[in-house]
Amino acid sequence: MRIMGIGGGAREHAIAWKLGLSDHKPEIFWIAENRNPGIHKICRDNQGELRTGRTTDAKTIVRSARGWGIDMVVVGPEEPGFHGIPDALEKEGIHCIGATQELSVIERSKADLRRLQWENNLPGKLLFRTFKNAREASDYIRKNIESQPWLQNIVIKPARQSGGKGVKLIEDRQVYLHDEKERFKEAYFDSLQASMAAYSDIEDKILVEEKAWGPEYSLQCFTDGKTVLGTPLVQDNKSAHEFDSGPETGGMGSISGPDMTLPFITREEYDKSLKIVEGIVESIQKKTGKSYHGMVGGQMMLTENEGPTVIEMYSRLGDPEALNMLAMLKTDIIDIFQAIVERQLSKLKLEFTSEDAVVVKVVAPNGYPEKRDKAKGHPVQVLETNIKRNGCYLFWGNADLHEDGQVITGGSRLLALMGTDHTLPPASARIEKTMSSVQLADGWGLYHRSDIGSQQLLAKRQDVAERVRPLYTYREEHGILGSRMGWVPRVGRIDPSHLMLQETHGPEKA
Repeated sequence: MRIMGIGGGAREHAIAWKLGLSDHKPEIFWIAENRNPGIHKICRDNQGELRTGRTTDAKTIVRSARGWGIDMVVVGPEEPGFHGIPDALEKEGIHCIGATQELSVIERSKADLRRLQWENNLPGKLLFRTFKNAREASDYIRKNIESQPWLQNIVIKPARQSGGKGVKLIEDRQVYLHDEKERFKEAYFDSLQASMAAYSDIEDKILVEEKAWGPEYSLQCFTDGKTVLGTPLVQDNKSAHEFDSGPETGGMGSISGPDMTLPFITREEYDKSLKIVEGIVESIQKKTGKSYHGMVGGQMMLTENEGPTVIEMYSRLGDPEALNMLAMLKTDIIDIFQAIVERQLSKLKLEFTSEDAVVVKVVAPNGYPEKRDKAKGHPVQVLETNIKRNGCYLFWGNADLHEDGQVITGGSRLLALMGTDHTLPPASARIEKTMSSVQLADGWGLYHRSDIGSQQLLAKRQDVAERVRPLYTYREEHGILGSRMGWVPRVGRIDPSHLMLQETHGPEKA
């Protein structure tokens, strides 16, 4: 069997690693925009080849797949799906594990995802409005902030998936800071409009939604269009620095295990989260008339209003969350992919280890995420024997292997180190012992988050969960789960969620 992968990050290195462990002994080929050192070695060791090229160029992908005689393609990142790569491959009769262009809209357009939830009255949704430009968004908020109290406490996002960039929280409840926050909002809207100008595949540019609070977690799933199989929960840590400070990134590390849930999420909450993902898959299939075959996931939050709530959807595996899940996976990954292609997932026994917890910590060059040009072009030195000696695994990310054997930083997340143990804190400590094995030869700095998987950060997550859980369970017991109450002067109490439920095409037409 010949398998081809698409993408050059740590997630794709982990997928290639798992393919290399398969009993099917596939020949492994790859297309990536960088020469990932880990993927390059796996391809070479498995009678394959890594070729660099644009991962969103259908002609390049199809030509390579045909030339190599590929039986199956696995898509790693989101952009190939957004650009219709799975559609182009399947048109040529080549099986592809990855959401097609129409189905991947659940990730590409955060606005379309929210509309899908409200149109089908799915659980786990947020109040939202969408706008085509910054001025429209700013004017609407200014005009309606008193009559719609939820606008006082909002999240502003790019309406399109943009690699974790551009999310801001704005709270206007402090009257004495109103003018300063108004100026900040204006400046931010303008910068967001500029960043969204590069994307022509969505109409809505800006998403404004209610701010939710609670512990976050991700549920990644495999689906063949009929069956959705859940995998162990993972928590990704988006903030760049210790204890959730600093700018948002693509993900600085993640935790999972030792079982299907996390220490601060219950099995009942897991089951509710899986139902939400199933509902979204069913709804998008019904809307498009297409069968979803590949990976799908929810970036979730436990909130006071809804319990398990969708923050965003994935139409692929997460990065770095995929590393945790694949490390726990016992079932042969090619058996899973074949079951997806044959639409036989319901007959597959999906197994994961229940003995080990997994911690992943990402290492990035100084400058990431806000000054990527400064983070680019630095030579890397890694003592892989030391990493293995400490019982850790290395997954290369945004790194480029040159012909002379030197690895150079690409400006984004350089690599991920993974450690396992019976519980999370010792797995975290295991990685810390090996961090000195990764350096840049020119003296440029690297950073990572040492707190991921630590007892202190776990206690923080547990505390938040224990404060949220009684609130949403009370609402559930009293039949008001999902309702929001606000007070409008001279009007009285209102529930904005009732207005959204009345709208067939989303609240932007309210």
